[in-house]
Amino acid sequence: MNKSMLAGIGIGVASALGVAAVAGMNVFDHSPQYAQVLSATPIKETTKNPRKECRNVTLTHRRAVQDEHRIAGSVLGAVAGGVLGHQFGGGRGRDVATVAGAVAGGYGGNQVQGALQDRDTYTTTEQRCKTVYDKQEKMMGYDVTYKIGNEQGKIRMDNDPGTRIPLDSNGQLVLNNRA
Repeated sequence: MNKSMLAGIGIGVASALGVAAVAGMNVFDHSPQYAQVLSATPIKETTKNPRKECRNVTLTHRRAVQDEHRIAGSVLGAVAGGVLGHQFGGGRGRDVATVAGAVAGGYGGNQVQGALQDRDTYTTTEQRCKTVYDKQEKMMGYDVTYKIGNEQGKIRMDNDPGTRIPLDSNGQLVLNNRA
């Protein structure tokens, strides 16, 4: 064999091996390496957490009344009014003035005792509590719509994948975490 022919065969074999090696490295493989993310919608859950909220309230109380019908005030007022009315007039007029003074004094004494009883108060401080709810929003994941070639798919993921998701050699999504 001549040297040119041997050189040609050597170059041919080397070329064939090179093409086979390149084919083995998927250089000519045109399948996509990433899925295109069309949308990633956050999934949130809102919870209401109860807690007790308390505050101090000042309350005004009326003391218990000892003389509900205000008899003491009426009697003292009537006596004082009668004595005062007796100082006026003479004869029958004095008697009328005494009765009128006693009636007016009785009414006045009754009203004075009522006003004193209404103002006889005391205050206390009490704690009033109620349940209030704090809202808290928790991120549950993302509903992701993606596209591989002409095919669309949906998946739920823990994290926002960004603009693309890597594919393995079989064209399947490479997911680190699923929701």
